[in-house]
Amino acid sequence: MVIDTDWKEALPTLGIGVAGAFLFWLIGFPAAVLTGPAAAVSLATILGVPTAIPVGLRDAVFVVIGSTIGSTVTPEVIATALAWPLSLLVLTVTLFATLIVAQTTLMRGFAYDRMTALLSATPGHLSYVLSMSTEVAADVRRVALVQTVRVLMLTLLVPVLISLWGVKGTAQVAQSGPISPIALALTFSLAIAAGLLLKRLAVPAPLLIGAMTVSAIAHGANLTPGTIPPWLTVIAFICMGSLIGTRFRGFDRGQLAGALFAGIVMTLIACVFAALGAMIAARLVGLPSAVLLLAFAPGGVEVMAALAVETGLEPAFVAAHHVFRLLVLGVLIPPMIARNRSS
Repeated sequence: MVIDTDWKEALPTLGIGVAGAFLFWLIGFPAAVLTGPAAAVSLATILGVPTAIPVGLRDAVFVVIGSTIGSTVTPEVIATALAWPLSLLVLTVTLFATLIVAQTTLMRGFAYDRMTALLSATPGHLSYVLSMSTEVAADVRRVALVQTVRVLMLTLLVPVLISLWGVKGTAQVAQSGPISPIALALTFSLAIAAGLLLKRLAVPAPLLIGAMTVSAIAHGANLTPGTIPPWLTVIAFICMGSLIGTRFRGFDRGQLAGALFAGIVMTLIACVFAALGAMIAARLVGLPSAVLLLAFAPGGVEVMAALAVETGLEPAFVAAHHVFRLLVLGVLIPPMIARNRSS
């Protein structure tokens, strides 16, 4: 049997990714199935190992990740979101302010091009932003470094800040069962169709956005209740992390220190706006500032949701705001990308 050249490089690449995920899981690293493969494959690529992820596998990963993000939009989350319109409005303002200030800072202070600065400044889901960056003319390596620093810093800082606030929660979150195989197949089929349509319309990351939209509508209307199978999500994140690592071919090591510093600066900017927004929104909705900080913190959705469950700080409220953040970014980023392309 003849194996395609891409798969000859892809199989070892995925093997390295799985090893990285396992190692990071053993040491308790945040988002191990994404960060582990990204780190391991990045290192292997920098050291000269030929790495690759076939286009077909990449597209399949985008569909799974988009469907997973959309599956968090349940009727309960929608009801929760509608209950706090003022805090959602404040969140939207802080997101827009963060994007503008962080992008300008990266362009003027670090000489990033407009597209790379925009995606590096986006306070969104790590996999979403990186998926977008693979589809447009952006420096994916810089975006990956800056966004990884953001997620890791917030994962470490937010629990500390909540602890310093001295707020303890008692709320609980109900667990959702798995989606039925028929509903999953239907979601994927419609997601692919929507993605192909968006591709014809020249929308960035069409399969990711198409899958996210279809899944969000279906789950929000309770037509396809349940979660995407965890094993499938894990595979998708390992492939996504490995894909990130393959983008380091021809990586200039001299960029590393600058990208790390840029990531720290961008994270601090996002945290300042999140903290200001949290204090304002806390007064409007009558909840502790620590709850609003957790809801506004521009970290990974999974990590922030897990922290909300672990601390008992209004998990439904926090989840609703983070899902809303993804939806707002889904609306804001494509037209901003188009605007930056035409500038």
